[in-house]
Amino acid sequence: MRRIIIEVPVYLPVWLYQNLRAVRQRLSLSRADGRNGVNLLGDRDIEWSWVASKIPVGPGVALDFGSGGSHLALLAAQRGFTVTALDLEAIQCPYIHPSLHFVKGDILKLGLPAAHFNLVINCSTVEHVGLAGRYGVVEGRPDGDLEAMARLRESMKFGAIMLLTIPVGHDAVFAPLCRVYGKERLPRLLKGFLVEKEEFWVKDEKNRWVPCDREVALNFQASANSWDPLRNVYALGCYVLRKPS
Repeated sequence: MRRIIIEVPVYLPVWLYQNLRAVRQRLSLSRADGRNGVNLLGDRDIEWSWVASKIPVGPGVALDFGSGGSHLALLAAQRGFTVTALDLEAIQCPYIHPSLHFVKGDILKLGLPAAHFNLVINCSTVEHVGLAGRYGVVEGRPDGDLEAMARLRESMKFGAIMLLTIPVGHDAVFAPLCRVYGKERLPRLLKGFLVEKEEFWVKDEKNRWVPCDREVALNFQASANSWDPLRNVYALGCYVLRKPS
């Protein structure tokens, strides 16, 4: 008997796509197509674990900016915060929590309450703001990242903290994918905040993330022109920022 196979397109929820992508990355450990044989494999392991380790105990009001497929908003809710998870795209998660709700919107167009949040999670998000051609963005804004940081700062209470992770290295814009922050643009991004803690990571020759000092990270020559993260590489900067009181 002849077998007939019918292919039906399947549209995956964002959270499931993110998980499948992570599995694919882990199965591709031997592949290193980035600069000098290293790539972004495992970047979320560093960023998500770092942010998770810095989330304080509530109560309080928190904003997870660019929630995507991460579990950080849920973690903040479990730590006692009332959390708003904001993203440009609709988020579908396999859970609900009474202290967590999702909002679809553009931070540059959405009105945020002033002096409202005790905690802002900004994990690998702000570097994309204002770059047209990704996440449904059609209107480019060269300083969209700086505008977003100003709006987030205004929405924070005095003394509130932001947990920020970003690509760092020599200053560069890899449109439409991301920006990389170096000695010129990084101070502009952090303007108006007190830097309470900073930590940097970079890939070694065996494609493993290792801690490094600020100078090494900001002098890293990034490459991020591909839609495939396994062909890109940059250093990571992790910050605890506080709004001055």
